[in-house]
Formats: sequence, C-alpha cells, structure tokens
Amino acid sequence: MSMSLDSHIEKVLWTQDQILDRVAQIASQITLDFKAAPDPPLFVGVATGAFLFLADLVKKVQLPLCVDLVRAQSYGSGTLSNGAPSISLDLKLDVKGKHVILVEDIVDTGCTLSCLIEHLEAKGVSSVSICAFLDKPTRRKVHIKLVGDGKFYKGFECPDYFVVGYGMDFAELYRNLPYIGVLKSEFYK
Repeated sequence: MSMSLDSHIEKVLWTQDQILDRVAQIASQITLDFKAAPDPPLFVGVATGAFLFLADLVKKVQLPLCVDLVRAQSYGSGTLSNGAPSISLDLKLDVKGKHVILVEDIVDTGCTLSCLIEHLEAKGVSSVSICAFLDKPTRRKVHIKLVGDGKFYKGFECPDYFVVGYGMDFAELYRNLPYIGVLKSEFYK
C-alpha cells in the first residue's frame, strides 16, 4: 500500500478549511440553542468515525459540557451497512434526565442512529439531538425520531459516493485525511 493516501482519492468534496468553518457554525448554533439549558449537554460521539468531528466541535462550543463515547457496529468490513446494528461499547456516564447530543460522522440508512436513539431513550434521557457531519438522505431506510425537544444539526448533505477522511474510513484506513474525499473504486471494489 502506497503511503500517499491522497493518490487514492478521486476528488475532494470538502477541504480542511471548509470543514472547520462549518464545524464552527454548528458549534455556534448549539451554543445558542443550549445556553439556557439547566444542565450541561452531554456530547456522545459515535466511535470511531466521529472522533475528529467530536473533538473539533466541542472545542468550539462555548458552554459547560460533558463528553462520552458509544460504539455501534453495522458495517463489518464492507461498504454497505448491514442494517442490524448492535451496541458494542456502552456509555460510561449516567444519562438519565440529560440532554444528549449524539455526534455522528455520517447518517446513511439511519439504522445505527435509530438503534442508538432507542438505547438512549431506554436509559431515560430528557432529549436526544443529532449532530451529523454528513447526511445522505437518499440512502435513508428508517425515519429518525428525535427525543424530547431534540434538534437535527448537520454539516453537509453528502451525495451518494463512498467517502473517506476526517475520521471516516474504509477498512480502518483513511481516517487521518484532513479533508473528505471520494475513494477511487479500485480501492474498495
């Protein structure tokens, strides 16, 4: 495997600067929406894809907040979501009565997200908001139901390409690219 991962990318969809600008805008909106909340919101990053987005986002939110991680598996090692996610790493913090902001790299079929929302609901959260860096509404299979007065924040609407970078992988590679790009098909076919 060549060390130049850039050569595996067909085209860049969003540059590092565009990403960071958009993250700052989302963080400002969240700061505005939650500044009157009685308790600090809990940002729950969905591992592993959301780790860079989560880190950049919370650095820009001008509020007291808590952070935790959850892991749900649905992809195996392929490119297609298998539609039956399971939670393989649960939260460390007690979320009962909390306002949770679920931070996702990409919302595709919505199956993983729905599973996570149900999981949080069962733990007695007071609201669930979604903060997805990319949204692929054309791939949606389930309707995403927010909890309480939760909101849906999104970075960009993503065309139906197989994208990598900024935390997103193919077979665990490409997460470290600072931009989001379309992976050349010869690398995942």
